[in-house]
Amino acid sequence: MKAGTIHTALRSLPVAPLSAVAPGTVLILAPHADDESLGCGGLIAACCAAGRPPVVVIVTDGAASHPNSPTWPADRLRQQRQAEAIRAVECLGLPRQRIGFMGLPDAAAPHSGPVFGHAVGQLARLVTTHGCTTVLAPWRADPHCDHEAAWKMGVALQEHCAIALLAYPVWGWLIPADRELDHDMPVGMRLDISPYRAHKARAIAMHESQYGHLITDDPTAFSLPEDLLAALSSDFEVFVRP
Repeated sequence: MKAGTIHTALRSLPVAPLSAVAPGTVLILAPHADDESLGCGGLIAACCAAGRPPVVVIVTDGAASHPNSPTWPADRLRQQRQAEAIRAVECLGLPRQRIGFMGLPDAAAPHSGPVFGHAVGQLARLVTTHGCTTVLAPWRADPHCDHEAAWKMGVALQEHCAIALLAYPVWGWLIPADRELDHDMPVGMRLDISPYRAHKARAIAMHESQYGHLITDDPTAFSLPEDLLAALSSDFEVFVRP
């Protein structure tokens, strides 16, 4: 199926209340610091306002976004990205103690094997500790290795803990419209986040290392593209069923 057809379908999914998208406590798997705000910022704010703050887990350490910066070596960048994520979720109303960092290698999160199994075990303990009923993971069509790894963790967690699984697209919005995807017509729902759109924008802005202005000595560095920011700056967030 063409990506453009899937994009249109995603934007046309039925609008559902928060109670349908996120009943109980939600565990959000973010491959990198910023994905939590880009894909789920409105939902996080809505859950916090409803008195049901989610648990957010940042899967990778984020240290690969500026590999050639002499002034921002991996340790410094890792600390910066953690601090940005904490500030971002605080903009959404989430307390500091509700965000955790797994510290897996950026651009090399495991898809299987012992480290993958250990990560799923850690997440399963969080599900039990916080009584989570739903896990939100990146959309399986997101074209990034770490997003795929986090999706696989969500699937494993669903099977291990018998909880609901929903996926949120991030990079999938930028797949060229004429590209064929191995994906059926998506089924899921949209959440109206218009009351929290400004909160989400502030949260995304907290990830200053990813905008190209804070770290300026690596010409090969990653920077959030404007078309991605535009695609995710709507009144709705999308959640797809497996």
